[in-house]
Amino acid sequence: MAETNRLNVVAIPDPRPPAHGFEGRSRHADGTAPLAIVASAPAVASDARPDHFIQRDGMLFAGTHLIVDLWHASNLDDLPLVEQTLRDAVDRSGATLLNIDLHHFTPNGGISGVAVLAESHISIHTWPEISYAAVDIFMCGAAQPHKAIDVLKGAFLPGHVTLAEHKRGVIL
Repeated sequence: MAETNRLNVVAIPDPRPPAHGFEGRSRHADGTAPLAIVASAPAVASDARPDHFIQRDGMLFAGTHLIVDLWHASNLDDLPLVEQTLRDAVDRSGATLLNIDLHHFTPNGGISGVAVLAESHISIHTWPEISYAAVDIFMCGAAQPHKAIDVLKGAFLPGHVTLAEHKRGVIL
């Protein structure tokens, strides 16, 4: 039988003991017990997986979510620059742009918006009055979200950048 790239997921009764301080096992509203999910997946490259999950460093996960804070930044009220920066960040990351939606607020000039990607999204919220921007970058598959950070730095010239990384949807 040929090997498939399908993720095998089986729902079984949750074997864990109840959380400390609870009398009895937890139940859904309909009275049924929750299920634990047990998953197994073949070792394949992320670009070959039909679900675009990433297999790296012995882990299988949906994607990488970066939380980026840009402090002491400039150009945060420049709508055309923000749009071009999102486009450039998508290109640099190797992602596929589906749509960009931006909103420019008055009177402070802040911008909120999202670049919707086939691989997920990049969102931005700016506060030019305090020289701060909050950016979320979430990508799955072969996209490389860390490459977007240099594009952000080049456009907004932050004095300080903080970065947090979270692997979403970890299976193994």
